[in-house]
Amino acid sequence: MDRSPRKLLAFIGMTFTFSWTLAALPLALGIKSWQAEWQVVGVAVMFMPAISAIAVQKLMCKEPLKGALGISFKLNRWWLVAWLLPLLIAFATMGISLLVPGVSFSSDLSGFFERLERGGMPAELVERMRAQMSSFPIHAFWIALVQGLFAGITVNAAVALGEELGWRGFLLRELGHMKFWSSSVVIGLIWGLWHAPLVLQGLNYPQHPIEGVFAMIAFCVLLSPLFSYIRLKSRSVVAAAILHGSINGVGGLSIMLIRGGDDLTTGVTGIAGLVILLIVDLFIFLLDSSIRGRTVKDIIGENSSK
Repeated sequence: MDRSPRKLLAFIGMTFTFSWTLAALPLALGIKSWQAEWQVVGVAVMFMPAISAIAVQKLMCKEPLKGALGISFKLNRWWLVAWLLPLLIAFATMGISLLVPGVSFSSDLSGFFERLERGGMPAELVERMRAQMSSFPIHAFWIALVQGLFAGITVNAAVALGEELGWRGFLLRELGHMKFWSSSVVIGLIWGLWHAPLVLQGLNYPQHPIEGVFAMIAFCVLLSPLFSYIRLKSRSVVAAAILHGSINGVGGLSIMLIRGGDDLTTGVTGIAGLVILLIVDLFIFLLDSSIRGRTVKDIIGENSSK
């Protein structure tokens, strides 16, 4: 496990350079966050950590990729946890959001559509979406739930693997000399800051783009231990990609049935979500002493021998 600062700096430098250059395209071209073209750029940005990791490992350091990125397709129960836990997080977040002053339950999705308008989506597009959802044979929430779970384990997971090969594959191993919780915080800080250009353009916090940068960093720091934990317990970065894809797929459920609040207070990436993630981290800390005080390298080595 190479602990060369040069290798780490090369990966971080390449990832940020490639990602932030791509992320600047929508701003330069006047593309808004609700447009399809913006989503295409966002997907492309998600592959930059993987591309950078492969470039550093294979081209710069001339080292084999096998084992360096944590890829394994051997199924175990942690893959199922990675797929379904985000749904529980979304429901729990909705419950916490309802405790926020001024937030109420909104089964008719009126709060959801109001949030889209406040986020900058044109009124005519919101109305078109409202008409489409009202024509569904069952409530749009349940359709979104099924679609989110399906996407989480398929297309979302495939795209999220572009990030996870870099963060929980390459970077987690390169920080293997650090203890589990310390490495999780470092990766979370880097991961959160990496989102900054897209957050400033409306990702997750369209009402508060500047404050959203700091909120996103806090979100990633609190989410990072769960991602590292799933990656280590499953012995595969693919499971972390499923967790990532599922959060992206079902996270929006946490705001579909509420009205009031804003992007800093409600939802998975708001304060409500941060509270739930803090509870999840506390559970991991209290219930699994096997990772407490141990380095990532030791945990990976132990898991490899099983």
